[in-house]
Amino acid sequence: MIIKNIALSNFRCHTGYRLDFERQTTQILGENGWGKTSILEAIYLAVRGKSFKAVDREILRRGAEYYRVELDFLDGEKTVVTYDAAAARKNFLVGDKKWARLPKKNRYPVVLFEPVDLSLITASPARRREYFDRFLAQLSEGYSNSLSRYNRALKQRNEYLKREFLRREDLFPWDILMAKYGVALRTERAGLVAALNDRLTGVYRGIAENRDEVALAYESYTEEVGESEYLRLLNLDFERDRLVGHTNFGVHKDDYTFLFNGAVADGTASRGETRSIILALKFIEAEMLVEGLGRRPLVLLDDVFSELDETRQKALVKNFQENQVILTSVS
Repeated sequence: MIIKNIALSNFRCHTGYRLDFERQTTQILGENGWGKTSILEAIYLAVRGKSFKAVDREILRRGAEYYRVELDFLDGEKTVVTYDAAAARKNFLVGDKKWARLPKKNRYPVVLFEPVDLSLITASPARRREYFDRFLAQLSEGYSNSLSRYNRALKQRNEYLKREFLRREDLFPWDILMAKYGVALRTERAGLVAALNDRLTGVYRGIAENRDEVALAYESYTEEVGESEYLRLLNLDFERDRLVGHTNFGVHKDDYTFLFNGAVADGTASRGETRSIILALKFIEAEMLVEGLGRRPLVLLDDVFSELDETRQKALVKNFQENQVILTSVS
């Protein structure tokens, strides 16, 4: 899939905007605040079905009644995304059919590289979970479904915990769902980490040209418990959860730790070494998407070249030379 052009209406700061893309690499130049990231966000929305940054009402230009994203592909296909503010409804027009959600067959894999990713090693556990959840959701439709159902059950459980009159049994339906999908999420997360660790050191050494070792550790808040034990532990925390008004136990507390030569990378790896680790992770992400989905991902790079030295810039260009790359940069 090669994107030919994009047209935007009332998307973020863009009242109206159109851009043609190159088959290989397109560079979008502009000052900070000009709306470069918004263009990448619009592309991501049209090929993945949702934004990587915000909900629709936040994307809509202030004072506008709708936004529209029109994406044309080199093969003649087209995807049009429209959002009606009055109805609070988003639609996807693919070919001559309209959908409330982007059909699975029209979702295209994307490797998204944001400046914040370069701080992934030192980021919060929530940010790391978000990163790997997005990665896994592209690789596995089952994971995406389990994550959505787990998050809905967690939200409902937390809403119940804020009620003045609450019985333990009121939470049982949500506990059942959290146990079922929590175990499924933990299993797939552990599998991803194992697959990444098979490649991480080798790819890292190819970038850094040294003999350092890199690994990723998965730290699950639920350890290795099955569904029945998961359910029991949720129940055991009932009084504490009711007191604080949210759920303390579950895979929504999990974390990932980067290791550098056997020690925690945060605090031991240098700035350059951490950037090489993240580059390696991105390269592996692209490889696994090709292997798992049989499609070479679109690469969106949001102002990351300025954060990399010449050696890592060259590694980035070389690794993605067979992908369509759309990048932003400050002019």
